[in-house]
Amino acid sequence: MSESDAGRPPAAAPRPDTLVERVKERVYATITMLAVLVGLAQNTHTRYSTAAVFVACTALGLWLATVVADFQAHRVVHQRTPTRAEVRELLYATGPLLSSAVGPLVMIALSAIGLLGLSTALWISVGVDVASLAGWGFIGGRRMGNGVLPSVVAAVVDAAIGLGVVMVKVVAGH
Repeated sequence: MSESDAGRPPAAAPRPDTLVERVKERVYATITMLAVLVGLAQNTHTRYSTAAVFVACTALGLWLATVVADFQAHRVVHQRTPTRAEVRELLYATGPLLSSAVGPLVMIALSAIGLLGLSTALWISVGVDVASLAGWGFIGGRRMGNGVLPSVVAAVVDAAIGLGVVMVKVVAGH
């Protein structure tokens, strides 16, 4: 601990509700990113720069929309603007909306340097996002105290939801 930290109380652990919001935002961002990635993967004319901009702007747009909505809701419900601590908590809770772009952007970059085709990189990102939904389902089942089999069922259901998003985009086109 530095001298400047000596008089400060330790940072509070995130509230459980904030952690719930954080996981919810990650799942929401993953499902939204799935739709964007499938649309990009289906377009044979998609360029690296276009894919990167769409992925980054999707994450940024989701984050901005959530922050604006949360600020507006806070003012309506609490009849005041959020405190600094509440803003920090909001930014922490909404961070996963931005991080949803990291994996796809890494895959697009790997494609841009020639390690794999862009379509392949985008479809790998789709697969990783579906797998992450399954992972959240499994973790949720385990944290609720369920056995392995019910947790696997939850993982399969969550993956099926992700695959449903993919199938809608494939059938509907881009």
